[in-house]
This record gives sequence, structure tokens and C-alpha cells, in this order.
Amino acid sequence: MVIPVHDVNPVRRTPWVTYALIAANVLVFLSTPGMAGSVAGGSDLSQLCHLQAFLDHYAAVPRELIHHQMPQLVPTGAVQAGPGGASCAAGPPSYDKSAPLSVFTAMFLHGSWIHLLGNMLFLMIFGNNVEDRMGHIRYTLFYVVCGYAAGYGFALLNADSADPLIGASGAIAGVLGAYLVLYTKARVWVLVPFLFFLPLRLPAWLVLGFWFVLQAFYSAGEGVSGAGTVAYAAHVVGFLAGMLLAWPLKAGTPPPPEPRGLLFGRRARPRHTW
Repeated sequence: MVIPVHDVNPVRRTPWVTYALIAANVLVFLSTPGMAGSVAGGSDLSQLCHLQAFLDHYAAVPRELIHHQMPQLVPTGAVQAGPGGASCAAGPPSYDKSAPLSVFTAMFLHGSWIHLLGNMLFLMIFGNNVEDRMGHIRYTLFYVVCGYAAGYGFALLNADSADPLIGASGAIAGVLGAYLVLYTKARVWVLVPFLFFLPLRLPAWLVLGFWFVLQAFYSAGEGVSGAGTVAYAAHVVGFLAGMLLAWPLKAGTPPPPEPRGLLFGRRARPRHTW
């Protein structure tokens, strides 16, 4: 997988919504039990129990979304002793969970620093131009709609799953789909892992098209979400939703003045125009 680091596509206005989304995701991650110190090492059982209870409360669960089946017992966050040793305690929920609202809250939850930073990297690179084209308010609505489409799309394909679905990936996939439609000819700086990280400037259609094909390929064989898994189907649905929503804007979006061909090395350095 190539790693995007910068797109050669200037904006006309400051992407305040994109900045706010990134800040919100980081703040929520730092507030998630056990996540802020996860880089230093593993968490103890108490932290894991608190995290399990937190995710059960705020993450989206396909079975709850589709069948409206709310569990009778949920993790309480406490640790209990039993014949097999210590474990996380469960009990009746002390809160009223809204399944539709959980799709929104799940967009701001992440399972690790890598999960968070990877999503924020894609949002920072591609979100600013989509926001520039749509405007702040319309872009905000677009982001949320793509997130809901991805969440419910994944839930429909995994209706009986009780695994929590978390992450901004579905909404960000919608941003990538919109970018592909609106700025097909833009150029993107990427790092390609080939013996070492090789910097290349590639057309957006190649970078994002390759990303989408990978997600579609993986979703065909892996479509569950949970610890150690990725909801690839949510990425596919979010990407397609972003493309469809952005298509009416395509005619009014001028392509960036970029050179043809794939460039690398000294020839790939951006040229300044006045």
C-alpha cells in the first residue's frame, strides 16, 4: 500500500471543518480509557474492562442497528473474580443507548494510535480540497452522511454481528471518493515501500483507485469488525457514497494545472507559478 504524504492541489479557503474533525478525533482518543498510554505497552485488566464498557456504550453494533436488539447484560467496567480467574464484570446497562446515534459517536473512536494517525493522515491530505469545493456546512453534512452510509452499509452485510464498529474510516472513505471525482487529475506525493520508501508523485486516480480496489478485494474475504480486524466493507460503501454525492459538483470543479506523466526524483519537485 502506498502512503500519501501531500497532494499538489492548492485550496482557496482555510479547511476549518477538517481541522476541527482532526482535533475532535484526537481529543476523543485521548479521552478513551487506556488509549492515551497505549504506545508505551499493553494495558492491565482494569483498563481493558473500562475500554470494553466504553466501546459497548458508544460504538456502533450491527445487531443493534439492524435488529434493534439491545443486550440485557453489558460490560460494567469493573473486574470480578471467578473460578477461572479475574475477568470483566457484566450487568444490566445503566444507560439508554440510541443505536442510530451510536453510528455518529463511533466515527470518533479509534482502537490504536496507528488506527487514529492513519485515518487523520488521509483526512488531512484529501479533506481540505473537498471542503474547499463544497464549503464548510455542506462538507460537514457530507462527512456525516458518508459515515452513516458506511456504518449502516456494513451493518446490513453483517446484521447478526455483535462486534463493535469504530473509526472514522467510513466517513473518510467518502472524502476519498469525492476527491477522486472532483480532482481526478490532481497529483499526490506518496511513499512506495520498495526496499526503502521511494517518493513518487502520482495521479490521484491511480492512488485512490488502487486504494479502493484493495478495500474491495479485502472486503470480499474479510468483512467483520472488532479487535484486530478491519471493516473493509464500510470503506467500500463510504467510498461509493462519497463518489455519488460529489458527482453533481464535478462539472463545476476546474482540474488543477498539473503536468502529465509519472515523475520522481528532481523532476518531481513542484514548480512555482505566479
